[in-house]
Amino acid sequence: MHPRPSPIAASLYTLRDLNADVVILHGPHGCCFRTGRLLESDGVRVLTTAMSENDFIFGASEKLEEVLKKADEMFSPKLVGIVGTCASMIIGEDLKEAITQANIPALVLPVESHGGFGEGDNTEGAIIVLEAAVLGGLIAPEEAERQVKMLRMATKTEKTRGMAQGEYIAPSFGDNHEQIALKLINALKSGKKVAMVLNAKKETSYLFADVMKLPYAEINPDNMPLVVANLDDNIGLPRIRQHAENIKNELSDAGIKVDYITGGLDEYPITAQAAAEILKDENIEFAVIAGVPHALPIEELNIESVAVTDGPRIVEPLRKLGYSHVVAELDAHSKTLGTSTIVKSDFGDTIRKPITSERS
Repeated sequence: MHPRPSPIAASLYTLRDLNADVVILHGPHGCCFRTGRLLESDGVRVLTTAMSENDFIFGASEKLEEVLKKADEMFSPKLVGIVGTCASMIIGEDLKEAITQANIPALVLPVESHGGFGEGDNTEGAIIVLEAAVLGGLIAPEEAERQVKMLRMATKTEKTRGMAQGEYIAPSFGDNHEQIALKLINALKSGKKVAMVLNAKKETSYLFADVMKLPYAEINPDNMPLVVANLDDNIGLPRIRQHAENIKNELSDAGIKVDYITGGLDEYPITAQAAAEILKDENIEFAVIAGVPHALPIEELNIESVAVTDGPRIVEPLRKLGYSHVVAELDAHSKTLGTSTIVKSDFGDTIRKPITSERS
């Protein structure tokens, strides 16, 4: 009942993860405006055909051809994505025909998605890009099948445990950061077995990994937290693998050992289950789960737990699932687009304050 990301936005992000140089939105100039502007921070040139009312009646293929030629002239791209919008797809615009007529040197992927594509789930926009990438020879069919499976599982997670459950969820900003930070510090001081779990997706992992990159040895050098993370840098699209490699290297440079790697950054629906099994096997008493915590079956664990999430509308569902505490981080996407290093989080900074205070 409340707004959710659309397939169009997911198409844009997936083309970004394929390292597209230019993405053209074939629709009105305001369509997916915020997403398009944010992706510019990641080095993607996002253009629009700026369809107007007259184009909704007579079509805008010529405009699309002009923008394709202009993109080639301005940026000399190797990979271009054309993303359909509600306006162009409803009137039946032929993206492939425009690509043929423009005849630019770049590989151009037509992505016929719109706001209501399929069942309207945002993951459908990512899936159609993967299908186009296979036809364009960018990824193997087997890799596309694996990613589609993950995306379907992610949709199921959101519909059963997350924000897409069909009911209105009031936004909440979670628990007091200072109080939860002190609970974590006291757990380490008292000798409890503590785990830090990263179960994140895409570039938001740069923010959620921050709670791992803290000087916990200064709290209790004899009780370092167990670190579990979905940072396999051999899995996923090129940009996703690079994110995992960057974070692993930065944690290593900071002296942080990742004890268990549960999978890749695009496998968060299944890496959460793997993380839960590790928490059981290691007899963890206090755990911080950051990124996509609602994918982890916290209700199966008898532990004190902290969920660190990026959505005010996921706070209440997380509490209902059984998390002891929920901490909300705001604007995770906007803070992490364009970065290649771990970004300081609000919760991480809150934990740092008492550590720094004791040090001084």
